[in-house]
Parts: sequence; structure tokens; C-alpha cells
Amino acid sequence: MKLLITGGAGFIGSNFVRYIIQQHPDWEITNLDKLTYAGNLENLKDVEQSLRYRFIKGDIGDRELVDQLLQQKFDAIINFAAESHVDRSILDASPFLETNICGTQVLLEGAKKYGIKRFIQVSTDEVYGSIELGSFTELSPLHPSSPYSASKAAADLLCLAYHKTYGIAVIITRCSNNFGPYQFPEKFIPLAITNAIEDKPIPVYGDGLNVRDWIFVLDHCRALEATLEKGRAGEVYNIGAGNEMTNLALVHTLLKSLDKPESLIQFVTDRPGHDRRYSLDSSKIRTELGWKPIYSFNDALAFTVNWYLSNRHWWQRIKSGDYAKYYEQVYLKR
Repeated sequence: MKLLITGGAGFIGSNFVRYIIQQHPDWEITNLDKLTYAGNLENLKDVEQSLRYRFIKGDIGDRELVDQLLQQKFDAIINFAAESHVDRSILDASPFLETNICGTQVLLEGAKKYGIKRFIQVSTDEVYGSIELGSFTELSPLHPSSPYSASKAAADLLCLAYHKTYGIAVIITRCSNNFGPYQFPEKFIPLAITNAIEDKPIPVYGDGLNVRDWIFVLDHCRALEATLEKGRAGEVYNIGAGNEMTNLALVHTLLKSLDKPESLIQFVTDRPGHDRRYSLDSSKIRTELGWKPIYSFNDALAFTVNWYLSNRHWWQRIKSGDYAKYYEQVYLKR
């Protein structure tokens, strides 16, 4: 199989590229990534010499480039490319609209023109908004709360419209919160881990009782693999692991694993429109495609903590310079 992966130098995308190279010795991958702040070629150092992997720097919104690429007759597109951090979308929504909506439309047009057999749109559980009780199914209405989640919801609807109107074999996946190696340290778990390692305050929004369902990134990669191979065109698949916990409980767990004091916890002003609880019903993908998570939360979290302990050079460079200014703007000036 010949895949075009967009955003493959980011956290989930790079883990997926590595996973596919390891699991499918006859598959070929072209990785198109703009290399914005969260895209990092260091994430793929271990596969960059593979004859089955190729990297191209570019923007999914570049129609000419996308057209040139798709002339190479790919079997599938998997669209990871996205601006994805809620806080950044609150500060400036424009890049989120440009990449997440307009960029997706460019890819859809290319898929239509060149008859791509599979188009996987990697979305998020955040498009559903918050739920007090129960869990969201694929038929739940969309109620996004941030410019980020609104842009992803819009892209989802655009994908479904292209399937219905043009017959493009689009499949949408909506996953819960990922964690694992190579995650950019603005995200909650790597931020907490790296700050704790450096004995710096760990910012926790509001009262810390917002609930998220956490999934190890390799279980997400396995779900995407199953969707690519067995998913039905025009369908949406929720991907969740059932590891729901409050942000505060998660920080306590991380501090205990690192033998750090709870005094590092620093409650900060809540973000605007902060969803209280996410919860996904993932019975559809489990029943139809035979997927289920195989990594225990505790083991995967311990592995992740050890990865950040062993790869300080990776995240310390990122957390210096421009990121330090952003961190101060988001967390320390609220």
C-alpha cells in the first residue's frame, strides 16, 4: 500500500509513521509536513533512512504541491495535519481555520481528482463538546466549544459532504486524549512531566476536576490501521480507551511516579469555554473492526514518564526560546 501521510512529523503522525514502517514491510509512506512549531523531524530519525519512507516539506493548503504529489497515485491519504492546541486557537484562530478547514478541502479536492481509494480524516472527541453523564456516540450532535474544535468539526462535515456529493471514500476517526513519546510539551501530560522533572510549577486549570479519557498513542495508531484496512466509507469511528480521570488526579499520579511534591501544583485561571468532561462510546470500532486497546494505562504512563526522563535533550531544546515566551503568555498571565 502506498500512503500519503500529512502532518507526519507531529506527535501522533510520527508515531503512526514509525508503527506502519515496522508493521508493514511492503507499505510505502510519503510524509507531507509544513514543519510548524510542533512538527519535528527528530521524531522520525529512526526511520528517515528507510527506502520505504520519504519526507516532503510543504503545506496541505498548497494546491499546486498537493496536485503534484497526488499524481504519484497513492492508495490512501491519512490527514493528521492540523493546528491542535486549544489555547493557541483562543489566542489566534486564523491558522486553525486555514489549516484545519481550508487545508482539508485542498486534500479532498485532490482525492476527488485522482480517485484516492481511502481518505482518513483524523479528528477529535472535542467536536462533541462536554458531556455531564454518559458517553458520546458517533450519532451525537456536534457542539464544539473552542475555535480549535470548531475548525475540526467543520472539517469533519466537509469530509462527509465530499463523500455524499462526490463519492470519496472518506472515513472520520474521533479519538480521545493521546499521550506517549514525542508529544509536544505544551500538552498536558508532557508539560506536567517535564515541569516536574525541572521542579517547576505545574499549571492546572480551574479546580482541576475536568475529566478526560486517556489513550496511549500506539493504541490510537492501531485503531487507525484497522480503520484504513477495514473501515466503511462515509462512517465515523470513535476511539477511546476508557481511562477517564480528572486532570488533578492525573497530576497527582505523575508527581508520585517522579517522587515530586504536590506543592508543585499551581492552580491557574481556567481557560475560556473549558469543557468539563469528555467521554466516548467506542463500541462501534470494537464491534465492527475488532479493535480494542492493548496497553494498560499505568504501564503506558510509566513508559511515557521514562521516555521523557531519557530524552531530556529533545524537550529541553523545545522548551527554550519562543516556547518559553508562549508558556508565559498562556499560563502565567491569566
